[in-house]
Amino acid sequence: MIAPKPPFSDFVPANLDATRWDAISPLVDSLLARVVTTKADLERWVLDRSELEAACAEAKADIYITMTCDTEDKHAQAAYSAYIENVSPKLSPAFFALDKKYVDLRTKHELDGARYAVFDRSVKADVEIFRDENVPLETELAQLGQRFEQVAGAMSVTFDGQERTLPQMAKYQELPDRAVREGAWRAVADRRFKDVDAMNEIFDQMIVLRDNVARNSGFKDYVGYAFKSMHRFDYTVKDCEMFHAGVEAAVVPLVRALEKERATELKVDSLRPWDLGVDPKGRGPLKPFVGGAELMSKSVAACEKLDPRLGAMLRQMGDGSESRGSKSGACLDLDSRKGKAPGGYQYMRDRTRRPFIFMNAAGLHKDVETMVHEAGHAFHSMLCENEPLLAYRHSPIEFAEVASMSMELLTMKHWGGSDGFYPSQDDFRRSQREQLKRSVLLLPWIATIDAFQQWIYSNPRHTRAQREAIWLSLDARFGGTASWDGIEKYKPNIWQRQLHLFTHPFYYIEYGIAQLGALQLWLTSLEQGESAAVEKYMAGLRLGGSKPLPELFKASGLTFDFGPEMLKRLADRVQGQLDSLAK
Repeated sequence: MIAPKPPFSDFVPANLDATRWDAISPLVDSLLARVVTTKADLERWVLDRSELEAACAEAKADIYITMTCDTEDKHAQAAYSAYIENVSPKLSPAFFALDKKYVDLRTKHELDGARYAVFDRSVKADVEIFRDENVPLETELAQLGQRFEQVAGAMSVTFDGQERTLPQMAKYQELPDRAVREGAWRAVADRRFKDVDAMNEIFDQMIVLRDNVARNSGFKDYVGYAFKSMHRFDYTVKDCEMFHAGVEAAVVPLVRALEKERATELKVDSLRPWDLGVDPKGRGPLKPFVGGAELMSKSVAACEKLDPRLGAMLRQMGDGSESRGSKSGACLDLDSRKGKAPGGYQYMRDRTRRPFIFMNAAGLHKDVETMVHEAGHAFHSMLCENEPLLAYRHSPIEFAEVASMSMELLTMKHWGGSDGFYPSQDDFRRSQREQLKRSVLLLPWIATIDAFQQWIYSNPRHTRAQREAIWLSLDARFGGTASWDGIEKYKPNIWQRQLHLFTHPFYYIEYGIAQLGALQLWLTSLEQGESAAVEKYMAGLRLGGSKPLPELFKASGLTFDFGPEMLKRLADRVQGQLDSLAK
């Protein structure tokens, strides 16, 4: 288990309970009152403020982790609710006051421009968009996010004689028996459909609140606010639209060709939604592991073969048998169970600098993908853990996802062997082909979600019918070829399965930008060898967020480009590799 790291500053008491405002407030007041007369004073002030922020972030992390690990735990839910109602609303203006003081002090004391440039522009942006009237709106949004987690976490179906969570139902989409697949798909679709109105109601309220937040801050809509608040300094809405066009031109035809090939192999006139996850050659689902402990041990083995340093870092996090949150310093909660929130994430507890991986493993290949993905995030956190400035221990999301998505591609050559996920050579080759297909199949979905969000927040007063219509039009542009005859009622609200739309607005294009970076690293491993790719990977990750986004890409040997030409080059290379693996 990863031991807590010593603090960078002794300003914050070791036993601070940062879930209580009365414990935090005196430290904020002390920083605001402190006299700063020299450059050294300012650097010490920044470090002390960073340590306080880390302590507050870790307190929130722990109660969020506990809440998502058991959405039916009333005490955990109440603790999180109390925090977002009573502490978060006070932290926002307090940190704004500290930001303002820093901006003022920065005009009086010269600091190393190369060292502080990225920090300076981020703090300045935060000061420019902050409004007191947005604090209660952000509290409402956090409460709605918690409500979404509860509704989604409560979803289960009775199928094949047992009550099962929706993540556990995914395995039926890989069974050769088409009737079973259809039954499972319909059971899940019916269950989601029961909460369509509840989900729409939550989302409608979120849209209104986010639009109000943006207008309060002087923006015409939430699109501009989101870009500035997320510190998207290095690309624009137009760049995102160029990504959409590139996906449409270079990737959608590849995806549709793969689906045509799938229909031929399955010997069906047209694909149905329940035909998209099954092996087209009639083989049963891949069975890479049973239970979280085995998932963890095999993930460690794969990372160790890629590079012993990566395996050692992952091994520190535990053996995968842990559950029920971050109690006693645990770093993992991997297995799916009823009452657990959906999805997966890696959350760094910023003061003790211990990562936590949360997921809903059900024994599927996509769980392998999730595990190594979140391990990549953990590696990122661990490789820059010695950076004193908290802001630089977190990188822009577009590069943070390079850290995770690269692990999906770089580890796949090590999923085989007697101690691996796939001892069978046939399963091993099949898993690699599936992974490469996923790397491009994801891109149209990313373009769809991003374009959907652009439209939603540019047109915040739309009706639900209009929202359904734009979703269907985007699906026609970026979607696949499967027939929805007879099940049309489910399609207009399929977007509700994407939790980012609810809890992390505008956080999705990052996956597309990062996937192109990850694919470039994969090409490096093919052309220059794995060791070269890993060294470049780690060199970029060690920088944390201390450089602008294009420079972080460059440090890992990558080009910061997500236009049509880059998309075509990578899609063509993936197609070639898929052809070779099929032989």
